[in-house]
Amino acid sequence: MMWLDHLEDANRALFLLINAASQPGPVVMPLAVFAANGLIWLIPALLLVGWLSGHETIRRQALEAALAGLLGLAIAQCVSLALPHARPFVMGLGQTWIEHAPDNSMPSDHLTLLWSVAASFVLNPSARRLGIALCLAGLPVAWARIYLGVHFLLDMVGAALVALLSAAVCRQQRAQVVGLLFNLAVRVYRLVFSVPIARHWLRR
Repeated sequence: MMWLDHLEDANRALFLLINAASQPGPVVMPLAVFAANGLIWLIPALLLVGWLSGHETIRRQALEAALAGLLGLAIAQCVSLALPHARPFVMGLGQTWIEHAPDNSMPSDHLTLLWSVAASFVLNPSARRLGIALCLAGLPVAWARIYLGVHFLLDMVGAALVALLSAAVCRQQRAQVVGLLFNLAVRVYRLVFSVPIARHWLRR
């Protein structure tokens, strides 16, 4: 279809506009690499802190967000198989400044995970501010992964759509799915970490 060709042309043009075509400066490069590969670790750290807080409400929020992230990644894999799209460096476009496997680019797994968790928090009124902050944290990640040559802009748009879908599904099904898995997760946690819990190193 002609409109798809135009969309692909725009996608490539926007990539070349954002991608670092020449050697990035000594300040920009480490910041971009950190944003591309480091900020994602906010997600497991926040979920872990939420769970270890010991508060049931926060634990349920963390579990729902974790499930949204996992569902988002699963949907992303299906999208990648259904709509395969090569990465910029596979197509010989722009410059690539970090190593990456030559797999399909659509959608970005990093952004899918980050924004799925963020969207889950946004849909939860008591965690909305945290969700908005995480959504904003995803913007430099999106920029950096394009800037460093491993993704297109539409990969980030795809990640946002998948994230919204996964978070909405988990929110709608929270009473059934989260309710069922929460009790199981608590039992497993208390069994595996029974010693540090008994010594009051971790909250029950």
